[in-house]
Amino acid sequence: MPEQGVEAVMLGAGEGAVELIAPTDPESGVARYLEKRGEGLHHIAFEVEDLPAALDQLRAEGAELIDQAPRVGLGGHLIAFVHPKSGFGALTELVQAGH
Repeated sequence: MPEQGVEAVMLGAGEGAVELIAPTDPESGVARYLEKRGEGLHHIAFEVEDLPAALDQLRAEGAELIDQAPRVGLGGHLIAFVHPKSGFGALTELVQAGH
């Protein structure tokens, strides 16, 4: 995913998956995250059926969103991130599969 400055691979595990990412650009968000916090769990993702509707609902409930609108992520899926302040300290990704 050169536009995000990372290499990524998705490993399936039953109905879930683990995505491994590594920065390719030292100025990318992932590289800055690793430099500041070190290696480990970066975020958790949840699949939603209608990402724009999910973002609208979170916005209406006062959640702080990193992405105000969906964008394309790994595998061509629509994704959006919710700020850790609104995810009990965890960076949260919402994914609309099948886009």
